[in-house]
Amino acid sequence: MIKTIECDTLTRDERFTSPATSDVTAAVSGILADVAKRGDEALYDFTERFDKCRLTSLAVTEAEIQEAFASADPIFVGILKEAAENIRRFHAAQVKNGYLLTSDKGVVTGQRVIPLDRVGLYVPGGTAAYPSTVLMDAIPAKVAGCGEIVITTPPDKNGKIAPEILAAAAIAGVDKIFKLGGAQAVAALAFGTESVPKVDKICGPGNVFVAEAKRQVYGQVAIDMIAGPSEILILSDGKSDAKNLAADLLSQAEHDRNATAVLVTDSKELAEQVTLELERQLAILPRAEIARESIDKNGLIVVTSDLDKAVDIANEIAPEHLELCVEEPFAFLGKIKHAGSVFMGRYCPEALGDYFAGPNHTLPTSGTARFSSPLSVDDFVKKSQYIYYTKDALEDVYKKVAFFAEKEGLSAHARSARIRFEEI
Repeated sequence: MIKTIECDTLTRDERFTSPATSDVTAAVSGILADVAKRGDEALYDFTERFDKCRLTSLAVTEAEIQEAFASADPIFVGILKEAAENIRRFHAAQVKNGYLLTSDKGVVTGQRVIPLDRVGLYVPGGTAAYPSTVLMDAIPAKVAGCGEIVITTPPDKNGKIAPEILAAAAIAGVDKIFKLGGAQAVAALAFGTESVPKVDKICGPGNVFVAEAKRQVYGQVAIDMIAGPSEILILSDGKSDAKNLAADLLSQAEHDRNATAVLVTDSKELAEQVTLELERQLAILPRAEIARESIDKNGLIVVTSDLDKAVDIANEIAPEHLELCVEEPFAFLGKIKHAGSVFMGRYCPEALGDYFAGPNHTLPTSGTARFSSPLSVDDFVKKSQYIYYTKDALEDVYKKVAFFAEKEGLSAHARSARIRFEEI
């Protein structure tokens, strides 16, 4: 049963420590080194070891993609296309252009926004297939104008990829798909192999092995973030329906045994109703075993003296998903400083953002919403700046540049500015 406490202050470190895991650092390091050394051969071996299938090819063929479209539920394909359009529309608004500054003295400065040449997207498999992750990660990359978009996702024991994932990849405009999961997939994207091209950046969520692999290859390539277990915090007044709140909490609890589901409310009566409703819904949930462990181990209901204190706790926890189930959600939005994505009102379940609304569902976890952002078009571009001075413009300022350089003890810097105008 979920735990309930009454308090007005709660720090993340007090209640939400990282889940205990075995030390995977050495194991991941070994996988990375093996893939870097043996390339495709290592990938085939690891796929047989971890995914229980022996592949004859790592790449998904065009025939397999066409077969996926033929076998996928046409109603679902239609929903995928509609969701893709919502995601595309939202992320198109994020596109930024470069800028140019000039002066009447012949100085030109500016910034260019340049799409990355090639990006790798990790799409989890295992207990469930996630075509939503394909859309959420690939569409911003496409909108940004990336030269090539590569996906890796683990195959099933028959060496197949779920048709829904392949359909989503085609809808999103993915260029290449490889049957690879785990740390070995990250290694292939980071180092390149005979079959898998080396990418400039790796994005997408995964298990602890994937997260550790991304951590270890950072610097060799860029990464988006180190994703932890999923989490939701619901901030509610006493007027919300307990069954809706319980359902929203369980929508995250069913993800992972280490997922965190929290309700913060100023109503003790609502807290009691949600506790009972959680037990009722858990009894009929298909993924009840996973959700039960998450709720019992990490779930929490916090009863505060007022909603302002509830806001303070939400900001302290900095959740991945934050639902504002209150009478006037827009009045509260400006008070929220730290949250990955905010869901407004009583008719905006977190699942709406997971699949359909348009804002990205790849979000900062484990309190990192205090300093990081959801996946966006910005993750798939880089910026470069430029400077142009005429002779007269440089002559106007070169002594200042030289003086500055000499103050830092860098005489060659100073000389490079002075030599154009002085005999030295």
